[in-house]
Amino acid sequence: MKKLLLASLALGAGLALGGVAHAQAPLKLGVGGPMTGANAAFGAQLKTGTEQAVADINAAGGVNGQKIELFVGDDASKPEQGKAAANKFISDGVKYVVGHFNSGVSIPTSTDYEEAGVLQISPASTNPTFTERKLWNTFRTCGRDDQQGAVAGEYIAKNFKGKKVAIVHDKTPYGKGLADETQKAMNQGGVKEVIYEGINPGEKDYSALVSKLKAAGVDLVYYGGLHPEAGLLVRQMRDQGLNTVLFSGDGITDKEFWTIAGPGAAGTLMTFGPDPRKNPAAKEVVEKFKAKGIDPEGYVLYSYAAVQIMKQAMEATKSTDPKKLADYMHSGATFQTVLGPLSFDKKGDITKKDYVVYEWKNGSYSEL
Repeated sequence: MKKLLLASLALGAGLALGGVAHAQAPLKLGVGGPMTGANAAFGAQLKTGTEQAVADINAAGGVNGQKIELFVGDDASKPEQGKAAANKFISDGVKYVVGHFNSGVSIPTSTDYEEAGVLQISPASTNPTFTERKLWNTFRTCGRDDQQGAVAGEYIAKNFKGKKVAIVHDKTPYGKGLADETQKAMNQGGVKEVIYEGINPGEKDYSALVSKLKAAGVDLVYYGGLHPEAGLLVRQMRDQGLNTVLFSGDGITDKEFWTIAGPGAAGTLMTFGPDPRKNPAAKEVVEKFKAKGIDPEGYVLYSYAAVQIMKQAMEATKSTDPKKLADYMHSGATFQTVLGPLSFDKKGDITKKDYVVYEWKNGSYSEL
């Protein structure tokens, strides 16, 4: 009888401890992006913003008493590697993902996440398709290419009417999608391109394209793509004595663009959201980054905001169930973030639309 009593007590203690362990189990959150490869600067932005948000939340006691455990996935901007990273997250028990960077990675991984019950918030994927498929789990803290392209196209129509404009893209869902939206808005404004051409990302020599632009007397090149190719395009235009203005999108929001392009990048135009570093809501967090010698440029604060949103959804719903969080996020609820107040529509897009035009000079960009 004594043995039975001791066994029962031991079992009860084990169950109690198991319950405590379960209650304190960490919330598994992943950040996915190009941590290696040509676009690693953007992967670093996503990782930096997510890491800081997780550190700040954990330092303040976690979410409803639970700490967040962070997992990092490298997709190298490749869809197949992105799917491998997504499935590694899933096998590790990750239920919330900040990522990915490239639309061409976020779109295919989102179906894996949906099937596995994983909530996904991209800080940077702007292709409309990402949220247009009526998946329950896809959200983004950035805008869309049909919004960004409209701003770029209208700017070109207003400021380059009567000039020769070329449209160039990198053939990716992001690059071509943005270029096509810009072309559409530009054409509606009365400006027709003289060249429309795709390039292969990763190549180092675009001199044949530059010669073609020079022969056509192009005044402005609109480029849909990312900073490595945009930087090379500018450098090689200047090497051939071509002073044509480059105009691109949020894919060049990293100082590496200037490093690759050189001082000839002065005057390059770019669309992006209003500089989040100047948002009063981000002041305290920006100071933390600066104290570490980090410039929270590009998508750093967009990534930080994604984690804030997940935390606030968990607190509001008193749940960690990704589907319950998604339902709450789709409800129109307002979240207080470093980007200011944000809310989502039924698709998972933010309800505010606010792209503006920037100009690069002296190694950084500022709003026109």
